[in-house]
Amino acid sequence: MSAAEITEAYAAFHEKVAGFVATGDWSGYADLFTPDAVYVEHAMGTFTGRDEIRDWAVRTMTAYPGRMMPGFPISWQVVDADQGRLVCEVLNPMPDPGDGTMLSEPNITIMTYAGDGLFSREEDVYNPLRFHAMAQRWARIAADHGNADADVLTWLDKFGGGR
Repeated sequence: MSAAEITEAYAAFHEKVAGFVATGDWSGYADLFTPDAVYVEHAMGTFTGRDEIRDWAVRTMTAYPGRMMPGFPISWQVVDADQGRLVCEVLNPMPDPGDGTMLSEPNITIMTYAGDGLFSREEDVYNPLRFHAMAQRWARIAADHGNADADVLTWLDKFGGGR
């Protein structure tokens, strides 16, 4: 496989992710992977196979804070065609919570390409404490400005030290 093939496959993958963000329906996310794929999410665990990946994606991306991210811009990427890997930095921006604050935390994503437009592995590497602090800050600001729905307020009560 070539670097161009891997780059094109990831661009198509990323375009489909944008569709999941737009619709809020993440059930198709796992179909971007091989049936035996492995998804490594250092703070939440390792998920093997499409069913586990689908359950994780739907659960995570339809609840706060995942559902509040309007997109996942890529700031850079590099391809190792010999290993079938694409490594990139993905930004995780949050929308304005009500006072103009713009919050985002990056992660490094390592994708292993399996061919035929499918990936056999994804690994996301980031600092979960920084991510949590960002989500906590966003939720508090949104609550202070009347922009936090019940999901955000429940998360804040459970994980944010209260209001």
